[in-house]
Amino acid sequence: MIAKLETEKKAPKQGMLDNVMRQFDNAADIIELNTNIRKILEVTNNEIVVHFPVRMDNGEVEIFTGYRVQHNNSLGPYKGGLRYHPTVDIDAAKALAMWMTWKTSLAGLPYGGAKGGIQIDPTKYTNAELERITRRFTYALGDNIGPELDIPAPDVNTNPQTMAWILDTYMSTKSPAERSTNMHVVTGKPIGAGGSKGRDRATGYGVFLTIKFWAENHNIDLKDKKFIVQGFGNVGYWAAYFLVNEGAILTAVQDAYGCITNEKGIDVDKLLEYTQSNKGSILGFANAKKIDSSEFFSLDCDICIPAALGNQITAKNASKIKAYLIAEGANGPTDVDAEKILLKKGIDIIPDILCNSGGVIGSYFEWLQNRNGEIWSLEEVMEKLEKKMKESFTNVIETSKKRNVDMRTAAFVIAIERIEEAYTQRGIFP
Repeated sequence: MIAKLETEKKAPKQGMLDNVMRQFDNAADIIELNTNIRKILEVTNNEIVVHFPVRMDNGEVEIFTGYRVQHNNSLGPYKGGLRYHPTVDIDAAKALAMWMTWKTSLAGLPYGGAKGGIQIDPTKYTNAELERITRRFTYALGDNIGPELDIPAPDVNTNPQTMAWILDTYMSTKSPAERSTNMHVVTGKPIGAGGSKGRDRATGYGVFLTIKFWAENHNIDLKDKKFIVQGFGNVGYWAAYFLVNEGAILTAVQDAYGCITNEKGIDVDKLLEYTQSNKGSILGFANAKKIDSSEFFSLDCDICIPAALGNQITAKNASKIKAYLIAEGANGPTDVDAEKILLKKGIDIIPDILCNSGGVIGSYFEWLQNRNGEIWSLEEVMEKLEKKMKESFTNVIETSKKRNVDMRTAAFVIAIERIEEAYTQRGIFP
C-alpha cells in the first residue's frame, strides 16, 4: 500500500485533471497533433459511477460510491489501479486514467488507460468490512471490467489481498468452465492466487532503475548520495531498499503521520519492521528525530522521491527544494506551476509516466503469465523489467535532446505519437 500523507487532507482534489490536461496540451502543440485525434484524446471513453450498499459489522447498511474511468483503448485493453481514499472522485479518476494511457503507451505496452476506486477512508473499516465493500464494488462494476477489456491493479490503500477478493468475486460470476480463463482480470494478486514474482517490488524497483539510469547518464555515482522519500508504502520502501543497496543514504521519510530524519542514515528494513508493528506509522522510530512535515521538501538532499499522492510539490514549496533530482514515484506529485520553478532552478524531474511505470510493466508480465499458463522466476521478471525500463528511459533522453525539451515533455511526445500513429493507420469508425 502506498502511504497516505498528513498534507493530503489539504490538497485540492481537482488539481490533477488541470495538470494532466496542461501537460497533454503542451506536448500536443509541440508535435502538432492531428486536431481530430486531439479531440478524441482530450476526453475519456467511459466514466462509470456506481452506488452500492454494504452491511457493516454492526448490522447497519452504508452506501458507497465507486468509480471506474476508461480513458482510451486504441492500443489495447484498459489498464489501471483502484484506490481507496477520501479524495477519489470523477475528476481525480479521469486525470489518473489519462496518465495511465500515456504511461502504457510510453512503455510500449498493448494497453490503454483506466483508473478508479472508492471514496472511502479504509482506516475506519474492519478487514471484514473492507472485504465486503470490495466484493460488492466488483459485483457493481460487473462486465465493465474483464481480462481482455479492463484490468484493475492495486493503488493507494489497496493491495494484493484486495485484488484476490476482486478476482474471486469476478470469477464467481462466470460459469465453472470459464472461471480459469479469467485469472488475468486483475494484476498485483498474491502469488498463490495467480500473482507474479517480483510484482510487489516492480514499481519501487522501476523508480530506482530510472534514478540509476539518470545517474549513469550524468556520470554520477549514487554511493553516499542523500535521498528523501515521501510515502513509506510499497513504492517508497522498495525504491529506498534498492537505493540503499547501491550505497545511497536515506536521510528522511514522511508519511501520513509525520516526518522523521537522520542525517547519518535511516535503516530501511528496520523502519519497515517498525511501521508494521506501529499501525503503519513511522513516528516513534528510535533512530531518527521527528520534524514538522512542512519542512520535508526543504531538507538538504541530492534526490527527492515523492511516492505518495498527487499535488504534493506546488508553487508554494517548489522554491525550497534543494535536491537536484526529483524521481516521481507517485502519480502527478508535481503540479505544472511548480515544475516551471524547478526546471528554472536546474532541477531534473524523472516524470511519473516513466519513473513509476515499473508497476504497470510488472502487471503486464503477470497478465502474460496468466494468459499463457506460465510461471516466471523472480530473476526472469526483474531482468525483463530492467530491459523494458532501460528502453523507455533511453527513448525519453534521446527525444529530450532531439527536441530540446524536458523529460516530461519528451515522455508525453513519445506516448502521444504512438497513439496518433495507431489512429492514423486504423482510421476512425465509421
